[in-house]
Amino acid sequence: MATPAIVSWSSGKDSAYALHAVRSGDDYDVVGLLTTITDAYGRVSMHGVREAVLNRQMEELDLPCHKVRIPAPCPNPVYEQKMAAALDVVRKQGVHHIVFGDLFLQDLRAYRETRLAEVGMHGVFPLWQRPTRALAAEMIASGMQATVTSMDPRKLNRSFAGRSFDEGFIADLPEDVDPCGENGEFHSVVTNGPMFRRPIRTRVGDVVSRDGFVFADVALS
Repeated sequence: MATPAIVSWSSGKDSAYALHAVRSGDDYDVVGLLTTITDAYGRVSMHGVREAVLNRQMEELDLPCHKVRIPAPCPNPVYEQKMAAALDVVRKQGVHHIVFGDLFLQDLRAYRETRLAEVGMHGVFPLWQRPTRALAAEMIASGMQATVTSMDPRKLNRSFAGRSFDEGFIADLPEDVDPCGENGEFHSVVTNGPMFRRPIRTRVGDVVSRDGFVFADVALS
């Protein structure tokens, strides 16, 4: 019998492809998502994705979502308290495994595993240490469609915000930027791919700067 699990869902390409990878195997039965929402903005934290778009993703994935609502700004103790409460709910539902789309940041993985172990849970990392250039190409070849919703202007030109995550985008990246943005260079929202039942129609609106990052507003169309 497959082990029940939930996916740490950022709304972006890595968590989406991690979900696809796990669903393609027989070890885990994905029963839900876990997403952090910055309550003041009504958007997925860091990615800046509208909650309405997240809700459509839930529909096309046919999965419920545990939404962890945090303030802005959110001190780390508050974040950890909110997350611990959400994990307690998940654990009481019989789920002890969380799937992450992490690729190679060892300190981040260690942090997750330490926090999960404290509450008797375990992390699953199906994309761990996959070469990111090949992985990015594989994502695109799978039919995944994603739009860059936030980026660090210290690492990328503002013009990358709102672009599609495709071959042209990868080709245009500076050499020191990871093709999957694993160092925080950019984040995305996924609107189509093998993990979805149907594509999600969206449009790109305003591009704004906030809190040292650049955000492209992606709305349902």
